[in-house]
Amino acid sequence: MTYPKTLGLIGTLFLTASMAHAQSDGGQAARAALQRLGVPERQVSVAIRPSTDSRYRVRVDHDRLNVEASSPVAAVRGAAAMLNAQGRLAISWEGNRVGPMTRLTPGDSGWVASPFNVRAYLNTCTFGYTTPWWSWPRWEREIDAMAVHGVDMPLAMEGQDYVWRQLWREQGLSEAQLAQHFSGPAFLPWQRMGNIEGYRAPLPTGWIDKKHDLQKRILTRMRDLGMTPILPAFAGYVPKAFAEAHPKARIYQMRSWEGFEGTYWLDPSDPLFAPLAKRFLQLYTAEYGPGKYYLADAFNEMVPPIAEDGSDTAHTAYGDATANTPALDAATKAAALPREVRDARLAAYGQRLYASIAAAAPGATWVMQGWLFGADKKFWTPDAIAAFLRDVPDEKMLILDIGNDRYPGIWKTTNGFDGKNWVYGYVHNYGGSNPVYGAPDFYRRDVAAMFADKGRGNVRGFGMFPEGLHSNSLVYDYAYDVAWPGGDMALGPWLSRYTAARYGRSNPAMVTAWQDVVAGAYDVRYWTPRWWNERAGAYLFFKRPAADAPIYPAEPGDRAKLRAGIAAMLRLAPAYGKSPLYRYDLVDLTRHAASLSLDDSVKAAVAAYKKGDIPAGDRETARVKALAHAIDHLIGGQQESLASWIADARAYGDTPAEKAAYEQNAKAQVTIWGGRGHLGDYASKAWAGMYADYYLPRWTAYLAEARAAALAKRPVDDAAFTSRLLEWEKAWVASPRSYKTAAPTDPVAEARALMQETAR
Repeated sequence: MTYPKTLGLIGTLFLTASMAHAQSDGGQAARAALQRLGVPERQVSVAIRPSTDSRYRVRVDHDRLNVEASSPVAAVRGAAAMLNAQGRLAISWEGNRVGPMTRLTPGDSGWVASPFNVRAYLNTCTFGYTTPWWSWPRWEREIDAMAVHGVDMPLAMEGQDYVWRQLWREQGLSEAQLAQHFSGPAFLPWQRMGNIEGYRAPLPTGWIDKKHDLQKRILTRMRDLGMTPILPAFAGYVPKAFAEAHPKARIYQMRSWEGFEGTYWLDPSDPLFAPLAKRFLQLYTAEYGPGKYYLADAFNEMVPPIAEDGSDTAHTAYGDATANTPALDAATKAAALPREVRDARLAAYGQRLYASIAAAAPGATWVMQGWLFGADKKFWTPDAIAAFLRDVPDEKMLILDIGNDRYPGIWKTTNGFDGKNWVYGYVHNYGGSNPVYGAPDFYRRDVAAMFADKGRGNVRGFGMFPEGLHSNSLVYDYAYDVAWPGGDMALGPWLSRYTAARYGRSNPAMVTAWQDVVAGAYDVRYWTPRWWNERAGAYLFFKRPAADAPIYPAEPGDRAKLRAGIAAMLRLAPAYGKSPLYRYDLVDLTRHAASLSLDDSVKAAVAAYKKGDIPAGDRETARVKALAHAIDHLIGGQQESLASWIADARAYGDTPAEKAAYEQNAKAQVTIWGGRGHLGDYASKAWAGMYADYYLPRWTAYLAEARAAALAKRPVDDAAFTSRLLEWEKAWVASPRSYKTAAPTDPVAEARALMQETAR
């Protein structure tokens, strides 16, 4: 695969950063990272040779790796890629495998250059769905894994609430007002983006201070490795108390997002805006040091005010047509205004948002996520996007085009974002929900097609922007290999390298098994069942019960191929069964296949009772219960569980009251979420504890209601049932019950039994 060179100011800035780190012995930082990953430091030499492109060269001689690279990140990437190709090193969320570092095959990678100036990573939402309870050891592992993938532009959103607190204190807000302003830890990303305010408040001072210290360590490590992290900036959202204290300011109450009360946005034309934006960055820089890239998302799933009084956006709902039913339409109201009025307003917003960053950080780049252009595409027509971007200098803006799995082709309709620098990528994971999917070969073909398109404009980078982590790591390994071409990326050869490094061995039978698994499950770009009939949830079993269950559509993919691949992997258990990562993968794939069968039984049970066939309904109900408990037990040893999520949350607390509040915060996020919209089960998790203790009781209650209705020859009153269920869910979140999980004694045997049980 060949790509054109993509240089420019971003490449120059990156070169400057690389040179600075080279002078501070970036080679030692790379060697230290490799040592943390299990590669003995004495076996690695690193020479940093700054370049306008990202590149590395690795020579292996007498069990020693001699690495030359443009940055410490590129050095780690190169060494890890060489060891991975030799089957000696695999790094993943599920665990690492470090093989013997002796008898390495001598060789020379030659110079391997990425076609992209930068490789980005993370999503603003990741800091709610996955990282709120992370401490430094967990972040250290993630940063090292970023380097293995060659990531050099991660979002770094921790610790900013320390600065927001400083800013609003300076503006005269009392401690009581601040306590009502900040949302709970797992919901802060949406607070920062202006979607919500004060949900599950207060945010304890201890949490803010811990994240302040944590961010300093995160940024130090990222910078030592030559990364240029994306930092937060002021996008205009202000506390309600601030808005009430400034009644004459141009502050708009924005539309209600997913049933939450509308938040408050300060117009960049107001005299208060520029000083606040500048002061935030001054305070941030004083705490964390200067940055080059600053993220300001003013309109994430929020429509810009166009009417002078902002009335065209107040109280209108988020309009994602897949997620929600059509709502009051701000786009329609905006269309009633003259186009020149709309365009002038949008252009002014864009120019002033950029200027507010440039005033405090001259030479910095304004970064924004491009998600809004797809999510609210009725408002963000190509000409509206062009107006918004028009007056921002091309080389001073970077658009993260994150949604090409969900909203592909926005860059095409905007002529490559009308000359702005941009990063091409995918969300892939939504809400940390974890069905098995993600189309590896699609990424390769899609990136190649993008580069072949002369209308691509100034694409400068590639990125993966998952809302949640800890699932489907194969997808991320493959995608970042696409961003660092250096081996045969055809699926068969790639899987041969992948399984050899991950399991310690590979053979044609294992590669064939995985090819069937990929064709059966992974070869799905976007998991469409997660939104269905106005309800979220990865599987039907994860959705709030209702009478429409029998018409739930078939899952994406090819279940027969998936089952064939799992069966082939089971046959290989005698040779691979001692590999922890083989067992992990086998369990996860079996869990996914069994969950699809569980959905079948849910559909059949509801259908039987609706027909008045009580015996059939009872049989399927018993099967639902048996499968849910079997899956729950099988996955007890996986990386995350309801018990581990709660334990991590409680560990962040310093008092019993804080621990209890964090527990409820954590439980709410993976279940009811909040608001009065469609967020319940959005972050649904296939975890031990969730199957047996949350999803199963809901469906057991509904199926009992359906049985009673069948006996009485009447339909189920779904509305009444849902009303009662919502109260049960709230009580479940508030319950202090403790959870424990344990790994199965013989996961291979349990996986085999579960596959046999679902073979119908």
